[in-house]
Formats: sequence, structure tokens, C-alpha cells
Amino acid sequence: MGQQQTGDNVFATGNSLNAEEVAVYRWFALHRHLDLPRVAAETGLGEATVHQALESLLRIGLVQPDKEDPDRVWAVDPHLVAAVATAPLERTIAEQQNRLRVFRDQFARLASDYEEGKQGASAELETIPGLSQVRAALNRASEQCREDMITVQPGGTRSPEVLQDALARDSELLARGVRMRTLYHHTARFNGPSQAYVATASALGAEYRTAHQLFGRMIIFDRKAAFLPDHHGTLGAVVVREPSVVHFLCELFEQVWSQAKPFSDAANDGLEAVAKDLDRTILQLLATGLKDETVARRLGMSLRTTRKHIADIMQKLGADSRFQAGVAVAIGGLLDDDTDLSTPPTPQV
Repeated sequence: MGQQQTGDNVFATGNSLNAEEVAVYRWFALHRHLDLPRVAAETGLGEATVHQALESLLRIGLVQPDKEDPDRVWAVDPHLVAAVATAPLERTIAEQQNRLRVFRDQFARLASDYEEGKQGASAELETIPGLSQVRAALNRASEQCREDMITVQPGGTRSPEVLQDALARDSELLARGVRMRTLYHHTARFNGPSQAYVATASALGAEYRTAHQLFGRMIIFDRKAAFLPDHHGTLGAVVVREPSVVHFLCELFEQVWSQAKPFSDAANDGLEAVAKDLDRTILQLLATGLKDETVARRLGMSLRTTRKHIADIMQKLGADSRFQAGVAVAIGGLLDDDTDLSTPPTPQV
């Protein structure tokens, strides 16, 4: 007969006893006789199964042999077995809970130091290192916002998932009476998900405008806290609270906002008019000596799309090189607002 063992063997058996072990335990709890044929007959189990179940119960400690009478087996109170078996685990849990309590206490003290530091000059500039922390900070700022939120969102494409999350957050802001204004690149007007998002949010009171050139991503809450990208190659952010800097950023937004156009489906505005406006903007940027990569970033387009537009412009101008294109632009005054780029300039003799 196997030896009685408790403790870890209880957990080694699995989450629970099987039906055969339960039946054999019940039989010994009532009869206490070590009579395997009788156990098998009265439980309807085979003797081999009964023997295997008995060995398991002995290992667990739910039964133990009578030291004075080898023909008797005693069922042990399951509560006692559980108390013995779970004691090491309970000690481990208690130790882990104590470590967790110490950990939380230490970080609570650090948090108080952090909050104290924020009351000083460092509170005017805060670096948030990772994307998840940035999202959490934006959610907190959004929940605390009461009057005004202005946003600059460069780029022409945003995923439906991102826009869906933004719509839920923006709906709560608008329901609280917060004025919400957002600047997009003109290219966003060609993006289906962006069109749907803007239509829904506009119906709730949000305002959207687009421009060919934007100065970078930015979100400002209540004209007090400005979230800017961290340009150290991470997905973090920098939060600026210094009043003069935040005021300057708000004024910069207002300047672009006043010159931007209300967001609308590009098809409704006339694709030809939109394309002409875009071509003129590209020419203006190239005339300042900017590289293609910088132009693409300013316009919220991919480099490939930007170069395709440049190639189309050169073809319209009948130019084989950018130098020839520059000459054609200068001769034709093509940077004037009322000049039609689709008509190549007539060379002056």
C-alpha cells in the first residue's frame, strides 16, 4: 500500500478528484475496511480502478491506514487535509501580498514627491515616455477639459479604429459643452473614414477645417496644457503648461484656422479646383528650396504621392528638369493665386 503524503501532492493531482476517487473515499468514510473486492462490488468499479483510486487518496492524505490493524483504512477529515496542504500556498500568498503592499507604499511616497515637484517650475514641462502613458494622460486631460480643445492632426489617413475611439471621447467632450476645433491636411478630405468621422462629430457640434500646410501635431486643452510629439524617436509626448508658450501655440493655431477651409468632401468641392490648389502649394514649397521629403511631410502625403504630383506639374509646364520648371514658374507668374497651372506659360521672346 502507498505511503500517506500531504501538501504539494494535493495540487499535483489536478484541480479536483475524479469520480472514482470520490466514490472510493465515500466508501472508506462509511466502512473503513480494506476490502478491495467489496469496494469494487459496491461502487461498481473494477479492482484495478479501486486500487489506483486508493493509492491516489493515500498520496493526497484523504485516507490513512490503521497502524495497528492493516485491514482497516481511515478516512481523514478533508478540512484537515486542506489546512495542511494549503498552508504553504497561503504563506506564499501572504508574502506576496506583503511585498505588494510595500511596493505600493514606496510608489505612493514617490508619487507625493512627483506631485510636489510638479508644483514647481518642472510642472511647466512634462515628458511622457510611452504611447500607453500618452493615451492615459490624454484621457485624463480630456476628462478634465471644460471649455476648449484645439487639435492639429497632420496626415491624410487615419484608421477607422482610431477614429472610432476618438469619436467616443469627443462625444463626451461635446456633451459637456466643450468647444472642439480640429485642423486637418486637405488630403484628409479624400479619406472615407475621416469624412464619416467628421460628419458625425460635426453634427454634435465639433468644427473642422483643412489646410495644405500644417505645422505639426498638437492638442491643447482649455488653453492651459499643450501636448506635442516627442521628437527623440519615441512615441512619447511633451506636455507644455508654461502660459506664454501655450498662448503662442494657441495664436499659431488661430492664424492657421482663420485661413483654413471648412472640411468637406473633396468631390463636392470639385476635384479639379482642389488639385489646382494643391499644385500651387507644392510649387510654393519647392520655390523655398525644400526637399521632397519635407514637402511631403508638410502636406501630409507620402513621398511617393508627392513626387507623382511634382512629376505631373512638370509635365503640365512642359519642363524636363526642375530648373526648367522654375524658369517656367517665374516667367508665367504661376505662384499668383489667380494663375491657372493647367495652361503652360508662353515663353517670352
